[in-house]
Amino acid sequence: MNGPRRITARISIRQKAALCSIALLAVLLIVWQAATCTSGPDASVKSPDDAEAVEYAMLMGKIPETGAASQSSSKVTGFPTPAQFAAEASRQLAHPFRDNGPNDKGFAIQLGYSLARVAAGYVIALAVAVPLGFLIGMSRLAFLTFNPFIQVLKPISPLAWMPIALYTIKSSSTSAIFVIFICSVWPMLINTVFGVAAVRRDWLNVARTLEVTPLRRALRVILPAAAPTIVTGMRISMGIAWLVIVAAEMLVGGTGIGYFLWNEWNNLSLANVLFSVLLIGLVGMALDLLFAQLQRKVTYVD
Repeated sequence: MNGPRRITARISIRQKAALCSIALLAVLLIVWQAATCTSGPDASVKSPDDAEAVEYAMLMGKIPETGAASQSSSKVTGFPTPAQFAAEASRQLAHPFRDNGPNDKGFAIQLGYSLARVAAGYVIALAVAVPLGFLIGMSRLAFLTFNPFIQVLKPISPLAWMPIALYTIKSSSTSAIFVIFICSVWPMLINTVFGVAAVRRDWLNVARTLEVTPLRRALRVILPAAAPTIVTGMRISMGIAWLVIVAAEMLVGGTGIGYFLWNEWNNLSLANVLFSVLLIGLVGMALDLLFAQLQRKVTYVD
């Protein structure tokens, strides 16, 4: 009898949470609209943002549009209203794979470059962190040997490595992959060490009693027991990697969602900047949800 009641209560809580989220979103949109609307007799007066846009266009050798042509232009140079943001987002969504040159690529292409770099650096970090974490977690000597280096290198900002990477690697894209690797390796390594070291001693004693080989013991006893902690480190590393790639691409330029955001800022298109920020957040949430599902699959509940 308690099962259906618990399910009903759980569904009810989720429904209430969804309604609260929708209400909060509505309040934010109302505040946004109130803060950006320019109704009234002074609406026709040019704002400082419009003046800056005209000055920027003149510096770039372009003739700024004036009068009705300027008002009918679809380009939003000031802080957009929700309606203007929706219109600009619709324009971006209508042509996600456009490729009109290095400074006019669709967001889907730029997102693909970013995800490819994140995947490359993340896989390399995974290949290094998990085996090394097993070695350090299973050996007291290895722990004492590597721990000083880990403690010194772990707090260094990933972007601090960018100048060194650019000087030694020479390629901006490869340097971004290196930055993803260096920021992803530490959470996975530390969580792997902690998970391996925390495996119950009696399980290891049983494996020794049965004369299980070290490799088999690592794969059949230690790995399943440490898997939840390892996946937690992988989840944290992915969040950090997605955070860092945007900043790295803003620095090195060329391609990627970070470069797309910075290029739109240089074009004085705050609507596209907000679209990029929203897109980065949605992709980050999707990646986190994937690792949350993986974490549930490897977590054993008694």
